[in-house]
Amino acid sequence: MSLIVAGTVRVPPENLPGLKPHIAAMMAASRAEDGCEAYGYAEDVAEPGLIHVFELWRDQAALDAHFKTAHMAAWRAAWPSFGVSDRALFAYEIASQRSV
Repeated sequence: MSLIVAGTVRVPPENLPGLKPHIAAMMAASRAEDGCEAYGYAEDVAEPGLIHVFELWRDQAALDAHFKTAHMAAWRAAWPSFGVSDRALFAYEIASQRSV
């Protein structure tokens, strides 16, 4: 069963330029992982510093492996120096998919 991980994190807007290289490195490594079907971060156009997260994983095993990678450890280690806060991410199991 595929999983969607979706939610938000916050970053002080003035810290976002310095954080972007870390985001880009983490996203590139995550997108290369076995089982990663989509992985993206996007800043909210109406609320600077609010980052929307969207991930699509083949299954729970792929997501579990993702959490154990070195690039995720490096990503988490960068959070305090850039003020990453209010992490609100949720996993959703996908029962079916259709075009809308």
